[in-house]
Amino acid sequence: MSKVLESWLRLAAVPKLGGSAVSKIISKHPPEKLLELSDFELSSIGFKPEQLAALRQPDFSIIDRCLAWCDAPDRHILSLSDPHYPFLLKQIASAPPLLFVEGDPHILTAPQIAMVGSRHASQEGLALAREFAEALAKHDVVVTSGLALGIDGRAHRGALEGQGKTVAVLGSGLEKVYPSRHRDLAKDVKENGALVSELWPWSPPKPAFFPRRNRIISGLSTGVLVVEAALKSGSLITARLALEQGREVFALPGSIHNPNARGSNGLIKQGALLVETVEDILEQVMALAGCAINHQLDIEQAQVLQEELPFPEVLANVGNEIRCVDVLAEICDQPVHEIMMKLLELELQGLVTAVPGGYVRTRRG
Repeated sequence: MSKVLESWLRLAAVPKLGGSAVSKIISKHPPEKLLELSDFELSSIGFKPEQLAALRQPDFSIIDRCLAWCDAPDRHILSLSDPHYPFLLKQIASAPPLLFVEGDPHILTAPQIAMVGSRHASQEGLALAREFAEALAKHDVVVTSGLALGIDGRAHRGALEGQGKTVAVLGSGLEKVYPSRHRDLAKDVKENGALVSELWPWSPPKPAFFPRRNRIISGLSTGVLVVEAALKSGSLITARLALEQGREVFALPGSIHNPNARGSNGLIKQGALLVETVEDILEQVMALAGCAINHQLDIEQAQVLQEELPFPEVLANVGNEIRCVDVLAEICDQPVHEIMMKLLELELQGLVTAVPGGYVRTRRG
């Protein structure tokens, strides 16, 4: 298992260190370099004394359990530095440092629409959720929801009935599927998409986990469709988070006599896009989804290209400014004669060029 992943797990095990704090820390130092810093340096980037102690002496049972969990088939742990971490989710203010995934992690970078609504939905609401999810699936749009009773569960089922893909974001660890009556549904989701959680796999569901889960549901998606929602509901929290994240919010209008439609009708009053057909959704969000996919492909292609280039550790330290051989040898911790041989090979391939005082990278490099 990658030492980088172990470093991320060690960082994630530090108590009371949220996504925003982690993003600030890793913007200055990658996790695998943190232990090389002094206590003073760690304190200066935000570690409190008890957090510093937890980083130095972590609970290795947590790390070992995660690594053992990840060894099983179809299980993955994606860190913020992983090239497969979903691009849209990475853009939100408090992106989860780690995602635990069961199923196909590549699904998380596909175009997604979140569908949310009441746990006590009307029969009409449930039917509409299934109908729209099935239609979205037939247009190759992944349907993302929270595996809850009511609209969530019907949305997942609709996507599966449409022979499409679906993603379920849990408010518990992936070993503690909640609600328990959706265990069979969770298995179907895993086989035709992915189960996702930011929590340790063995974490039980807690009320505080579900609002945090909602930001992931909206963060993964290009838009959120609210099917039925009361005035005070988690679905409205998801809609608010979607707006804060720059996502589109859609709502199905409901009867004025249905209390579970007052929240979704209120969203329409506030500017959410009223939806009557699946085309109302597709024409609004596919352009944004295309941009996200292209950016993700650019990242993955750049990584593949970097891996294919010779002597990447040397090439990575030659830029547009002149870099002399002695400095390269020191940075790469390699003898000067080896650096010279590698630079010659890179020059023959047109990736660097010799100039007075050292080497610079070519456009091809």
